[in-house]
Amino acid sequence: MKGWQRKGGKLHAGFEQQEAAVLRGLVSQVEDMLKARAEEAPQDELSELTGIRTGPFESPNDPVLSRLLPDFHRLDPDNPTTEDLESAAALRSLHEPEVLDAKVGVADVVMNTLPPDGGNVRLTYEQADAWLSALNDVRLALGTALDVNDDMPDELPDEDPRSPHLGVYHWLTWVQESLVQALTE
Repeated sequence: MKGWQRKGGKLHAGFEQQEAAVLRGLVSQVEDMLKARAEEAPQDELSELTGIRTGPFESPNDPVLSRLLPDFHRLDPDNPTTEDLESAAALRSLHEPEVLDAKVGVADVVMNTLPPDGGNVRLTYEQADAWLSALNDVRLALGTALDVNDDMPDELPDEDPRSPHLGVYHWLTWVQESLVQALTE
């Protein structure tokens, strides 16, 4: 892939078949995780009557989902009060469905604009914003799974099972940075 370029009010890039397959696969995996989380939402009569959906009260146990869906209210880990715990649960229940919808929506934009066999991609500015969000979600998910941190070297030894995946993480970072640069030109 060459970097993103702005042409005539749109953003353009070309993806090789393998690049498109990798990106579509990762976006699809994140989307599936988010949809599965949405299905965990409690069903109640009030939400069916009012149309106001509620989400789970508890944060996800999975570290990747926890990174994608952080707590809405930061708790003091040494002294969480009952009031703080109830507030965090209420905020999650109220807002998580909207966050999930937004994240699934941006994943859909990528899946609908990136040809399965690779090729040219042309995005409006709104679609580019969706791509940035989806790329960020994929990078957060992959970075959490790989335990990426500030102390991690750019390359890992070949025997480290994370080594090939770290290269994908760096490529995603470059795709995202290239899109940001094209948007801000």
